[in-house]
Amino acid sequence: MSDKLYTETLKVCHRHADRLQWAMTEMQKHIPFSSESLEDFNDVEIAILDQFSTRFSKLQDVMGMKLFPAVLELTKEQGELDAFVDKLNRLEKIGAIDSAADWLLLREMRNAFSHEYPDDPEIQAAILNKAFALAETLIGILYRIEVFSSRFVLSVQGLSL
Repeated sequence: MSDKLYTETLKVCHRHADRLQWAMTEMQKHIPFSSESLEDFNDVEIAILDQFSTRFSKLQDVMGMKLFPAVLELTKEQGELDAFVDKLNRLEKIGAIDSAADWLLLREMRNAFSHEYPDDPEIQAAILNKAFALAETLIGILYRIEVFSSRFVLSVQGLSL
């Protein structure tokens, strides 16, 4: 069961990551964002920024709430880890992620998206500039988790490396 849960969750993560990367590519020409540039965006560009923030948030959520626990179950590292930070520390310890602290920073970024600042384009620009830099980190963590977990998926399927 853990293999199937992991595989299905990974598919969802890849869907979010692909759409996040698309939005990043579309907006690359506008980086760094400024309050002035944001005020000049047309409806399509605003929709792409919405896509970016939505996919960043969804990817970060699915990874934290579903993928990380699935990886711990797959590796038999679950144990008595009730607190999320304990799960992060265990993932770092086993080499599935580089840094629990980096993940917490990504979580803060996701939380920043939930607060809208429609009347302050300078805050919006600062959040977007930081988020674009962190989006590469988020996608990198997804791929690292996938590489790390691949040997356990094969092992569960009876194809040990």
